[in-house]
Amino acid sequence: MTAPAWVEHVIWWHVYPLGFVGAFPADTPPEPGEHRLRRIAGWFDHAIELGASGIALGPIFASRTHGYDTTDHYRIDPRLGDDDDFDHLITEARRRGLRVLLDGVFNHVGFEFDADARWLRGRPGRFHTFEGHGDLLTLNHDNPDVVDYVADVMAHWLRRGADGWRLDAAYAVPQSFWATVLPRVRRRHPEAWFVGELIHGDYASAVREAGFDSVTQYELWKAIWSGLNDGNFFELDHALQRHSDFVTSFAPLTFIGNHDVTRIASRLQRPEHLAHALVILMTVGGVPSIYAGDEFGYQGIKEERFGGDDAVRPEFGTPPAQLDSRGLEIWSLHQYLIGMRRRHPWLHRASTSALRLENRQYLYRTSHGDQSLVVALNIDDKNMEVRLDSGSAEVIAGSGAPPPESVDSVSVEPHGWRVLRPVHDNR
Repeated sequence: MTAPAWVEHVIWWHVYPLGFVGAFPADTPPEPGEHRLRRIAGWFDHAIELGASGIALGPIFASRTHGYDTTDHYRIDPRLGDDDDFDHLITEARRRGLRVLLDGVFNHVGFEFDADARWLRGRPGRFHTFEGHGDLLTLNHDNPDVVDYVADVMAHWLRRGADGWRLDAAYAVPQSFWATVLPRVRRRHPEAWFVGELIHGDYASAVREAGFDSVTQYELWKAIWSGLNDGNFFELDHALQRHSDFVTSFAPLTFIGNHDVTRIASRLQRPEHLAHALVILMTVGGVPSIYAGDEFGYQGIKEERFGGDDAVRPEFGTPPAQLDSRGLEIWSLHQYLIGMRRRHPWLHRASTSALRLENRQYLYRTSHGDQSLVVALNIDDKNMEVRLDSGSAEVIAGSGAPPPESVDSVSVEPHGWRVLRPVHDNR
C-alpha cells in the first residue's frame, strides 16, 4: 500500500477549532449563526506565510463539550456553525492550495449519541467507557452497522472536500475494524490519507495490519524534548534509529506539539533549545505538523484534571498575532526551517545515522538516495568542533553569525546548531 503522492510535500498547520475560535470552554456557547468556523479560514494566509501546505483540524462535529464526545458525525458542531461554513472553509483552503485533514472520533461517542444499544460495547447500565471517562461510550466495532456507519461518515466528508482523516484513539480500536473500513473508503476516495493516533507499541505492525498510511510519532516527540532536557542524545539517537526503520515502510506524522500535550516552549528547560527541537523535526523523515501557536513560542502546560487541556487550546483573535522580539525570532526560525524542508522534499523519506554521539553533542547525517544533510546539535556549555571527513560542505542554516558559504570544518557555539549540505550532493 502506498500513500497518496501529495503527502510527500505536505506540512500541516494543526488547529484545535473549538478552542481556536473561543467556542469551548465558553460561559455561553456560541450559536450556529455566529459562523465561528470561518474564523479559521481567516488564518489561512498566515499558514501559507508560515510555509504550511495543509490544515489539520481537530474535531468539528456535533458534541457536548470538547469535541471528542461526538453526538452526530454528519453535523457540524453548532458552536462552530453549519454545513455552509464547512464549505466556505474548504473553498478558501482550495483557493490557496491547502489540503484539509479532519479528526475522526470513531472509538467512542458522547452519551447523547443517538444509536441502537447494539452499537455500543456492553449493555444498558453497563456500557464500556473510554479510559474511565463515563461520558465517553465505546462503540461496538464488531457490529457490521458500526462498520457501515464509520465508512459512510468518512466517505461523506471526503466527498465534501476533505483530504484525509486523523483517526483518534486508533490504538483502542481493533485493527481488524480499520482493515475492514479503510479499503471501503479508499475504493471511493483513492487519494485520501489516513493517520492513526498511536501512543506507543509496534507502529509498523499497526500500519501493516490496520491499513493506516501513517501513525502519530509519539516516541520521537518524547525523545526530542526529553533528550534535550536531560542532556541525553543517546535517547534521541535510539528513537531516530527506530524512526528510520519506520520510514522504510511508511512516513510517520511527526510533531513537537499538538492539542494533547504541553507546548514545546513550556516543556523545554532552556528556551534556546526550542531551535534544536525544531531543527530535528524539520530534518528527519516523516510528515511534519506544527501546532498553531508553537510558531510564536506560545506557552501552555497540560494538567491531568478537569479543564487541564485548556491552557494548550487557547482562543486566537484576528490575524496578525502581536509578537514581542522573542516571538518574532521564533516565527522567523519556523519560516526558515520550514522553507528549508520544502526546498529538500526528499527529507520526507530520509533516514538518519549518527556521525558523532555524545550526551550533549550530536552530529547526524540525514539522507535519502544520494542526497544528504549533516546536522550538528550542541547543548553543551563548550564549543562543538566538527570536521567533515567527506570533504567540504555549505552551511545552510544555523545559530550565531552568518556562516561562510563552504567549509570543511565548523565550530558550533555552546547551545548552538548547524545544518550543512555536502557540496557533492544534489539540491
